[in-house]
Amino acid sequence: MTGQGRIPPGSLVSGPFDPGLQPERTELAWRRTALAVAIGSVVSLRIFPLLLPSDAAAWGLAPGVVGIGAACAFWLAARRRQLQTTATLHASNAAEPSTAALPGGGMLFALTMLATAFGAVSLTIVAVSLLAH
Repeated sequence: MTGQGRIPPGSLVSGPFDPGLQPERTELAWRRTALAVAIGSVVSLRIFPLLLPSDAAAWGLAPGVVGIGAACAFWLAARRRQLQTTATLHASNAAEPSTAALPGGGMLFALTMLATAFGAVSLTIVAVSLLAH
């Protein structure tokens, strides 16, 4: 349900907006999410190689390296998204309405896929470590 004054993602902006700090708060939330992904990835770099047999220990580094790269990508994408959202909303306050669309849910989908893949890899590593011992 969309309340008055709220613009759904992907829609065109055609009127004034609340000049509050919502885009900045959203960017900060994405930064915290990127930081959590990075911390989880660093922890996995330390733990996963210890769980796997010695001949497959290098495979335990892959999820951590991918996670750190994804955290960096989320951090940069959050900043770009905030700048795009702010520019679009400020342009909607101009005399002529903006035709630019607000960002959609691509980052959320990417985060969901990363978390699902990371969980599947983690379960696989635990299963391999239990079968090896």
